[in-house]
Amino acid sequence: MVRIATDVVLLPDETMTERAIEVNKRLVGDHREEIVLSRKTHLPHISLAMGCIDEKDIATIGELLHNLARETTVDRLSMVGIISSINSRGEKTSLLEVAKTDELQRLHERIMGEMGPFFSHDVTETMIFDDVVAATTLEWIRDYPQKASSERFGPHITIGYGELEPGLSFPIEFRVTRLALCHLGNHCTCRKILAAASL
Repeated sequence: MVRIATDVVLLPDETMTERAIEVNKRLVGDHREEIVLSRKTHLPHISLAMGCIDEKDIATIGELLHNLARETTVDRLSMVGIISSINSRGEKTSLLEVAKTDELQRLHERIMGEMGPFFSHDVTETMIFDDVVAATTLEWIRDYPQKASSERFGPHITIGYGELEPGLSFPIEFRVTRLALCHLGNHCTCRKILAAASL
């Protein structure tokens, strides 16, 4: 039995994806390079539910995502600002904050419920896509239900380590085009799409 660390995510449209990548480049140029967003290997995303699954369950979860995608009304969202998060090592991360609508909150809670039978949170380094894994990556996945779910759910797109300088005008309206299950890499990046459903 092979278990992997995953994230159920919303993937933004082409314009928002490009914007996130461009903003990330500003951070990478000034700070560390642990998170370098791209269209193929480190996808900009909005996390909805994180946990470890058996690889054999990917197809079943894919069907679940298709059903959820057909039923959800979440397709247009709004970026409302830049926020900073500090991890347990005292490192600052810059995030683009997404407005938390009732529909988005309901989708998050439903996915957490639907993924309950598949998820565990006893994550190990071997479950991560990348060979080098920071302790904070394992900590975030392990503690996701307590720290980031239910009323603590805070939708965002992670841009990277460091402090992002002002320069964007908010709000930014955008669409999300896919609901996806991704294999998590170091720093909880979305490294590979395992299953996806169009919205």
